[in-house]
Amino acid sequence: MEKLRILIPKGRIFDNVSRLFAEAGFPLYLADRTYRPKIAADWLDAKIMKPQNVGELLELGSHDAGFTGADWLQESGADVIEVLDLGFDKVRIVAAVPAELDDEALKKKRIVVATEYAAIAGKWLQSRGYEYRVVRTYGATEVFPPDDADMIIDNTSTGQTLKDNGLRIVADILESSTRFVVSRAAMADREKRGRIEELVMLFKAVLDGRDRVLLEMNVPQARFNNLVTGLPAMRSPTVSPLYGNDGYAVKIAVKKEEVPGLIPRLKKLGAADIVEYDLRKVVL
Repeated sequence: MEKLRILIPKGRIFDNVSRLFAEAGFPLYLADRTYRPKIAADWLDAKIMKPQNVGELLELGSHDAGFTGADWLQESGADVIEVLDLGFDKVRIVAAVPAELDDEALKKKRIVVATEYAAIAGKWLQSRGYEYRVVRTYGATEVFPPDDADMIIDNTSTGQTLKDNGLRIVADILESSTRFVVSRAAMADREKRGRIEELVMLFKAVLDGRDRVLLEMNVPQARFNNLVTGLPAMRSPTVSPLYGNDGYAVKIAVKKEEVPGLIPRLKKLGAADIVEYDLRKVVL
């Protein structure tokens, strides 16, 4: 079978994608100054590429699948298929101006807008009726105002870097996170589509496993019905009789966020010997 050719972004996305592959069962190793990671699956072939280029290269057909931000997919307009929102590396694309600049003043002149997102910026500025010129940047966009730009359109996770550079956010344009995307040609290939679906299943299992824990507890027979009724679980709890018919062992997989309130409630309902386990994968 022909290998599935995958593009993995360099930069901030790489670490999260590398960890995802490792937890899915395919450890990834990248030697210094190389762009061809070694991956523990003989049917996968990986290459490092900037996230800005991933969508267009998939559309061209030189690769089958890849990871990039939703912001870069929208910026490039690439005709690809998004198969999974991985939910990490979340950022907002925002418009920001010098803190002292009056909003009305921006509407009265032709402004200079510094951004890496020329297409996204152009559409948004037109929709707001600005007269503008876009200056494309290649990093460090926040340093352009006030000398070289009146406004920037850039990504931010917390907004702190913008504040530190004397800027204030005037509009949120879009939200972005890392997406797993594939080419239309790969999805039309039966064997490659099957491999892609396997990866999606494993990635989802890892992400769901990160979000849940397993709670195991013992409960006396007399308290069992009260405890088991209404327990949160993905389907229904796993129940096994204890030695000597002295009660039951109960296992449930629950969201991590539910645990602080759930354990005291379980204790009041008669649960004992409560143990919490981390989960590696959960296949729903």
